[in-house]
Amino acid sequence: MSLLIKNGRVIDPASGTDETLDILIEKGKIVAIKPKITANQAKTIDVSRMVVAPGFIDMHTHLREPGQEDKETIRTGSLAAARGGFTSIACMPNTMPVNDTRGVTEYIISVAKKRAVVNVFPVATVTRAQEGEELTEMADLTEAGAVAFSDDGLPVKTSEIMRHALEYSKLLDTTIIDHCEDRSLTQDGVMHEGHYSYLLGLKGMPASSEEVIVARDLILAEKADARIHIAHLSVKGAVELIREAKRKKIKVTTEVTPHHLLLNDSHLDSYDTNLKVNPPLRSEDDVGSLIRAVKEGVVDVFVTDHAPHTVDEKSVEFDSAPFGINGLETAVSLLLSGLVNKNIIPIERFIEMISTTPARILGLGNKGKIQEGADADLTILNLHKEVVVDVNTFKSKSRNNPFHGWKLKGAPAMTIVGGKIVFSA
Repeated sequence: MSLLIKNGRVIDPASGTDETLDILIEKGKIVAIKPKITANQAKTIDVSRMVVAPGFIDMHTHLREPGQEDKETIRTGSLAAARGGFTSIACMPNTMPVNDTRGVTEYIISVAKKRAVVNVFPVATVTRAQEGEELTEMADLTEAGAVAFSDDGLPVKTSEIMRHALEYSKLLDTTIIDHCEDRSLTQDGVMHEGHYSYLLGLKGMPASSEEVIVARDLILAEKADARIHIAHLSVKGAVELIREAKRKKIKVTTEVTPHHLLLNDSHLDSYDTNLKVNPPLRSEDDVGSLIRAVKEGVVDVFVTDHAPHTVDEKSVEFDSAPFGINGLETAVSLLLSGLVNKNIIPIERFIEMISTTPARILGLGNKGKIQEGADADLTILNLHKEVVVDVNTFKSKSRNNPFHGWKLKGAPAMTIVGGKIVFSA
């Protein structure tokens, strides 16, 4: 079926477009973008007073399948993504078994084609079994469909292994997504080390644990002249290292989550295990630095770091609970309310960070833009809609989200993938 999107404010950072236009979609592709299109055979949807953006891309999602389907599946994760306004997600490799072989990569792609309602792109591990000892067959995994490499949740253990990984990634024209944590400094830690960790009697994870690995890997990326993407940036010192690296033209990009922008370590006085994340919620000073970095362009991408867990897993003492927040269905409204509505960044910059730039980093050439011939992946936003977060309405299997009850303004109104409406509010 042809689809005609009428009267939307079309914002496409890739082309600099920001005007009221119609979009005609046929056979999963955008075929026309101009004012006042007439198409009698097309299903017509009027989106007056709404924003039409290139489909949002979350390049840091955990889907748990294979192996932990009690927490999430490719199907339920994709439904959550669609409801959250995401047309594409890149799924991290810490499944069971981990995605370190062609077989697992191909399994994820196969299941996604059958059951997912959004595009699913696998990220494979840098090292076998995430053990940091031996590189995976990166060329084979790239050929199988892996769009990037990460030992997600774990740092690449040694400088030697990371150096070789970066060298291979350059040859393959792919990206290393880097979890930066010196685990010798964070062992048994459960929150940010500082005033509140001492006050609450919880073992701290120092900011230096992130800074040390960021510094190491920026040096290695510069020497290899390879691309590196710093995952879930959280501390001021790392921001400054990246700012300097960009000044030196090192090929570095970085991401930040809504929870690291909107929450800080003082919120943990509730001992709510839904606030336990890695990297941990940092100090108010760190949060301020992250917000400035977003505003100034030091941070490139918004991600959810969607990490679903069961209620039973999170319903334990804080020390024993797993790290992670369920984020796909709240990220867009949180960022619109916390940044766009407060005039910290304009809507154009928001869209660039959650669509255009992730598509570029992952090499998804036909996504992240609204142009004739591009994939018909669109996110339609109602910037005026007021929502109250209710975890009981989630499409995700899990409910571990600390924003339950928050009142927010701005939300996805419709998600279109390959010309098909996969979510409509």
